Amino acid sequence: MGKILIDGQPVKGPLKISGMAFQAPSLLPWRTTVDNVLLPLEIVEPYRSKFKAKRKEYEDRARRLLQKVGLGGYEDKFPWQLSGGMQQRASICRALIHEPKMLLLDEPFGALDAFTREELWCILRDLWTEQQFNVILVTHDLRESVFLADTVYVMSKSPGRFVVRREIELARPRDLEVTYSAEFSDIVHELRGHIGAIRQTSAVAPASTTA
Repeated sequence: MGKILIDGQPVKGPLKISGMAFQAPSLLPWRTTVDNVLLPLEIVEPYRSKFKAKRKEYEDRARRLLQKVGLGGYEDKFPWQLSGGMQQRASICRALIHEPKMLLLDEPFGALDAFTREELWCILRDLWTEQQFNVILVTHDLRESVFLADTVYVMSKSPGRFVVRREIELARPRDLEVTYSAEFSDIVHELRGHIGAIRQTSAVAPASTTA
């Protein structure tokens, strides 16, 4: 049980101010890349009621956003014509097209190779620098959390609880070179130690008794 407050108000349903991207891009296969990105503008007010009249304006916005993430020239391709990394870029664009105040990311880079994953870290960093939205990122990648986050929360196993809060005081803007620094490595090792301790504690089963 619990409650969530945003701007001091309880969350009771879907939020218009949020965007979300999942581990699987979940692009609609019958829509082109740009049409997939436009989807939130078709269903979220105040854009929905203006969509037909402003479609050209909205499409131009979507194409500019796709160009920013390196998908220029792929706007009219279908999902099956894109690599996994390209699909995930399009998914992030779809989550941001309506300029949300909050971006929710559920392991969005988990299925990608290491090089593509780091490339998307930098793309997300650049988009955040430009738009300054809040981000809640769920990840199992400690390097990813330390590179992207201002604050990292370590959670216990079910029932999930926050057991560690760690402020990340690495200077911004951050580039990938920081991931090779001693300061970065120390933070990663510290968090890994917390997780190891949590797992060790949970692995100790209570003694059983027989009558």
